[in-house]
Amino acid sequence: MAKNFISKQLHSLSNLIMRYFDNSPIKKSLDEVTGTNGWIIGYLAENEGREMYQKDLEKEFGITRSTASKVINRMVQKGLIKRESVSSDARLKKLVLTPLAWEVFRKMEVDHTNLEQKLMNGFTEEETQMLRNYIDRMYHNMMQ
Repeated sequence: MAKNFISKQLHSLSNLIMRYFDNSPIKKSLDEVTGTNGWIIGYLAENEGREMYQKDLEKEFGITRSTASKVINRMVQKGLIKRESVSSDARLKKLVLTPLAWEVFRKMEVDHTNLEQKLMNGFTEEETQMLRNYIDRMYHNMMQ
């Protein structure tokens, strides 16, 4: 008898979410942006005003340094982000969204809002908060 693993359910849900974005008319109009690029643009936009670095992306998305470096390099080549030196330490390079990335972000916000409404349809505010707490706990469990 097959077990109903939470991890399998989360993986399947993650695939459906990625498919939702990949098939979105807005996403299809943004040829230069992959799903991962979109999540990174969203994260950097939501943290506007804070200096953000590669290590912040590694932590937020649970990715390795080499993966983060490759993704950032591709996004720089596409003109979505730029690396800027910081006055306190010339070795550090903060990540900054370009005007093109801000345009992409504004378009993607519509998709993200629609997805969130679809995912949370029928949930009360209390249930939504409980789900957020459970997901946070799972995330922290995996980080240990």
